[in-house]
Amino acid sequence: MDDNVKPAGRKRRTWCAVLVAMILFPALGTSPGALPLALCAAAAVAAAMLNWPLRRVSLAHVAGCTGGLSLVLDFAYFGDPKPIAFWLPFEGVALLVLLYRVTRREPAPRVVRTGGLVGAATICLLLRITLHIPEQGWRESVFVMFLAFFPAACVTGVGLYLRSLDGRRARAVTQALRDQRLEVARDLHDFVAHEVTGIVLEAQAAQLDQGAPQQTRELFERVEKAGLRALDSMDQTVRALRQADGRKWEEAPSTRVYGLADLAELLGRFSSMTSAQTHLSQEEELAGVLSREAEDTAYRTVLESLTNVRRHAPHATRVVVTARRTADGSVEVTVADNGGGAPGNTRQGGGTGLAALSGRVDALGGALRAGPHDDGWQVGCVLPALRVR
Repeated sequence: MDDNVKPAGRKRRTWCAVLVAMILFPALGTSPGALPLALCAAAAVAAAMLNWPLRRVSLAHVAGCTGGLSLVLDFAYFGDPKPIAFWLPFEGVALLVLLYRVTRREPAPRVVRTGGLVGAATICLLLRITLHIPEQGWRESVFVMFLAFFPAACVTGVGLYLRSLDGRRARAVTQALRDQRLEVARDLHDFVAHEVTGIVLEAQAAQLDQGAPQQTRELFERVEKAGLRALDSMDQTVRALRQADGRKWEEAPSTRVYGLADLAELLGRFSSMTSAQTHLSQEEELAGVLSREAEDTAYRTVLESLTNVRRHAPHATRVVVTARRTADGSVEVTVADNGGGAPGNTRQGGGTGLAALSGRVDALGGALRAGPHDDGWQVGCVLPALRVR
């Protein structure tokens, strides 16, 4: 897409430079007083043709300056009135294009201010003739302003109409996305949650069998707890999908948010299901340092890392989880294992869990890294601390 846009932008700038040169060239052979007319017309054409924003200059700034310069020249020009008619059409068309672009694309507050200024410059442009010709009076000035009002009003109406169509299209897309989220929420609630609930009930029923070995009952107990946690997470996901648009993550109703305080329990469950030894190194006084979403992201990072150890490094004998403060006050959480790893080992085929976590961490202003480390693999994330107001 960029390869197509950049040549088009260069072509537009080339044509703009050629047209500006054609407008300025005749001013070299006329009186020096005609130079402001040529410069104002060339500036209006350039503003109308170029793509904005350009660097830090926005369309509203350029259009406002162009309209203000045109209005000043209408009343401050006292040179020869003959050259006015040559550059007036260029400037008039450029002002109409600027008026259309402002009313179509700029935010509402800027449309009122900048659009009003450009519209006034368009309507008053013909005063540059009537005010500087002795035979013309105030009636002629009012008449030409009345004539100029119609094209300005038509351009403004077209811009506002297309703007309303854009808004209607954006609202339709938003509504479609909202309906899709609600449909996903209904499917999660009606089908997935129903099946997980059935698994939990089967696990609870299996624990009632007194003749089953203790190890089997403990296994079903872990299955039950895992199912309840899955239902809890699914309930939070469903409520987040159903929440009103524009609400912050912290405002979303939830039943349980896991965080750094739950890492010990998570490692205990992991060690009970594998033969790997786990070690948690967590600094004290980390409670309340991260926001709720950052706490949940840190927990999910450890959970995803442990899941990947089970899937991709089943022979790992040691897993070390570290949670500490960094020099700038952020919180760093790392998970390292000794399941074997080389610079070329990327553990492909592990799904999109880390990719999704990377997006969550980036949205919070943090960073996620994963790669070989010593004799194994390491996943780490750095999350910014909660700002105290």
